[in-house]
Amino acid sequence: MMMRGLNIFSGLFLCWMAMQPVQAKSAFEAADVGREAFTRIYSPINEEQLTQAWHGRRLFRHSWVIPPATDIENEGRGPLFSQVGLGPLYNQLACVSCHPKNGRGRPPETPVQAMRSMLVRLSLPGQNEQGGPLAHPVYGDQLSEQGIPGVPGEGRVQVEYKEHVVTLPDGEKVSLRMPIYRFVELQYGPLEPEILFSPRIAPPVFGLGLLEAVSGRTILDLAEQGKKQGVSGRPNYVWDAERQRRVIGRFGLKANVATLRPQIAGAFIGDMGVTSSLYRKENCSPAQTACQKAPSDRQPELADEQLDAILLYLRLLQVPARRDTDDSRVGQGERIFARIGCSACHTPTLTTGEFPELPLLSRQTFHPYTDLLLHDMGEDLTDGRPDFEAAGPEWRTPPLWGIGLIERINEHQTFLHDGRARNLTEAVLWHGGEALAARQRFENLPVAERQSVIRFLASL
Repeated sequence: MMMRGLNIFSGLFLCWMAMQPVQAKSAFEAADVGREAFTRIYSPINEEQLTQAWHGRRLFRHSWVIPPATDIENEGRGPLFSQVGLGPLYNQLACVSCHPKNGRGRPPETPVQAMRSMLVRLSLPGQNEQGGPLAHPVYGDQLSEQGIPGVPGEGRVQVEYKEHVVTLPDGEKVSLRMPIYRFVELQYGPLEPEILFSPRIAPPVFGLGLLEAVSGRTILDLAEQGKKQGVSGRPNYVWDAERQRRVIGRFGLKANVATLRPQIAGAFIGDMGVTSSLYRKENCSPAQTACQKAPSDRQPELADEQLDAILLYLRLLQVPARRDTDDSRVGQGERIFARIGCSACHTPTLTTGEFPELPLLSRQTFHPYTDLLLHDMGEDLTDGRPDFEAAGPEWRTPPLWGIGLIERINEHQTFLHDGRARNLTEAVLWHGGEALAARQRFENLPVAERQSVIRFLASL
């Protein structure tokens, strides 16, 4: 009965989508500036795919519960609907908790605020057997602040900020804030002095299918093109948990995950303590005895059908179309953005390759403003924590699409990997390393031209 209802709904949804005005510039761009602009599903798909994508949407939005509690929403309909399996250690109850409205998370503003859409990676110096970060023997590779009843959460991270003022060549003053982190209420013993940690804001999740469909050859070509423009971006070669070999990474803030399926499964085990066919072990270390003894509803807790549904949903999420393209100041800002060197890393246009996993993603031209490569961003932005081949100061160029809608949809304007920047100007002024020359050119622009660049970014 439920499946029949979903099929009827899917058909109505397809008819509704067909009646909407066509305003987007390309197939995967949605002309939407509302609060749901990051949640639009690409509609020219068959009914079976749309039904599966809506299952994925439901799983992405709904909260997971603790075994052996009954999943009321499941009502005996099988593993595709079940959301039992939270914990024993976790950070949040649902994917959407960290990615509100499929958008960007934000950091705590004061030491007393908890991390709601931010996490802290942990490791010790050295590498694991796959060449990745060496997990802490007790706390693992991510601090889990919460635990199910009877299992203590691992601890908390407090964030404070130290302000300093930057004076631009024309006399404009901009206050920048440097985050300072402190581990408190650690439940399983102190952390070693040599601990490496990396605070990371949850990024938006729209457009990921397009990024996945970019060929590895294209990424390597972008690295070669960048050298001609004076930047030295490079791919991160990472261990692929699904294919069991080293490949080019493209997801995660350090391009430390190769494809979407292990990215999703990794978030389920790391953020919610939910096992899958890719990550079958609970996120408990040997020292965490209560965690080891916690009940489990089934193994794996995330069924492959569920993982596939979420994967399809994320692959089909559209990106917001650009706005205000007829504004002369936006056009001027776009030209200046390229002239001062920002587009050397924030590549405006990419084209996907052949993508047999979902053919409709093949040969699509789109505008993400990223090269998917690692770049040295300077010591001010380093986390000091290597991640496969990514060094501490190196970060993957973040896509800029949708950046101008973050304030409207997520009700904040915090940017960069740890949210330290409170607006787009601050984000630019934190750039160092390979981006230092471009930042200095931005600083030396007349104020009206700097404002044009920001206006251009707000149009994306």
